[in-house]
Amino acid sequence: MPTPDIQWYPGHIAKAERALVDQLSRVDVVLEVRDARIPLATRHPKVDTWVGDKPRVLVINRVDMISEAAKTAWDKWFRQQGQVPYFSNGQHGQGVNAIANAAREAGAAVNQRRQARGMKPRPVRAVVIGFPNVGKSALINRLLKRKVVASARRAGITRQLRWIRLSGDLDLLDAPGVIPSRLEDQDAALKLAICDDIGEAAYDTQRTVAGFIDLLKAMQQNQSADRYISILQDRYGLSLDEYTGEGFVAQVAAQKFQDDRERTAKRMLNDFRTGLLGNWVLEWPPADDHPR
Repeated sequence: MPTPDIQWYPGHIAKAERALVDQLSRVDVVLEVRDARIPLATRHPKVDTWVGDKPRVLVINRVDMISEAAKTAWDKWFRQQGQVPYFSNGQHGQGVNAIANAAREAGAAVNQRRQARGMKPRPVRAVVIGFPNVGKSALINRLLKRKVVASARRAGITRQLRWIRLSGDLDLLDAPGVIPSRLEDQDAALKLAICDDIGEAAYDTQRTVAGFIDLLKAMQQNQSADRYISILQDRYGLSLDEYTGEGFVAQVAAQKFQDDRERTAKRMLNDFRTGLLGNWVLEWPPADDHPR
């Protein structure tokens, strides 16, 4: 059963995007936050146009949800592309000090120019942008060392732009999650749905989980270890190799959830999203020796 198109562009995001683009002229440095499990799918295609020549700090958040091997592979790949990735865990604070320092350093040229003109220095202005639910608000709270902005594990919590004083030398603009008005790459859209980086109204839960299982099967074929098979076998009592994604969901529902496929699908998504299935990535760097 083919998965229907995943599309989501609520009114608050359209409004927030317009406000964000307007505010970017007042910003010195951009903190672009992506999901470590899907760092390519959470790259907004318009960011390069929006940011232009402004300094950018690339933040790969939720590093706690991927393996050390995946982190190493992505670090190497981004550096080969000429970018320095800053890996973070916004929930527990890992990497946040390095991000704050990188933002200050990236914006230092602003005050150098001001001093050259005889002007007093001012705080560096940084904006935090990224897809919904990639952890921007949690990251800001960690940077501030207190809960200032609302944060929850679902898309669409932040709905308005807000300036926040981080310290005497750094101001942060918290922006709502932005997403393309149309998701042309449906493979990437599926990953957004699996990782909860898009609103629930965008996707059918059962078909998304079926797509998730089929994606794992495809990735597993490109790996030497059968870790996906063994983990799913232990968790759900079924072999991944014996079923399509849709068939796997149906069998788990029949054996464990009184044939309730919707409840089964929600449980399986939650198991992945909360790390109960382990530290899995759904994307590896584009290379012949990694699963895509």
